[in-house]
Amino acid sequence: MNTLKNRNGFTLIEIMVVIVILGLLAALVGPKLMGRTDDAKVTDARVQIKNIETALKLYKLDNGSYPATEQGLSALVEKPTVGVIPKTYKDGGYLESKKVPKDPWGNDYLYISPGEHGDYDLFSYGADGAKGGDGKNADITSWDTK
Repeated sequence: MNTLKNRNGFTLIEIMVVIVILGLLAALVGPKLMGRTDDAKVTDARVQIKNIETALKLYKLDNGSYPATEQGLSALVEKPTVGVIPKTYKDGGYLESKKVPKDPWGNDYLYISPGEHGDYDLFSYGADGAKGGDGKNADITSWDTK
């Protein structure tokens, strides 16, 4: 019994077993987590589009119409100086961040008003930055967000 009380730390075998178990867990779980970054970026783009749509609705509520294409999304952060100048523009703009966000791939969101699918079209071309595509390269649009 006296030998058990004097025992301190772990043996080399115990440490090796723990390292092998951690290695197996990393090998099984790691690849599944790595593929999720693309899904997260697509979800982030959809959330950003919804937030921009909310700001666009507030802009319309104050000014009677959505910003024109030539005014762009920058009309949500600073009063437009081209096209129809809004008379009741909200001080500080309509986006909390005071800047128009870029999509998760670092590209500008595209905005057309009037749009082909509604009062406006707001979209990102996805990871590849080109029209169309599948999976992570698919376009993320305001008229087809889930």
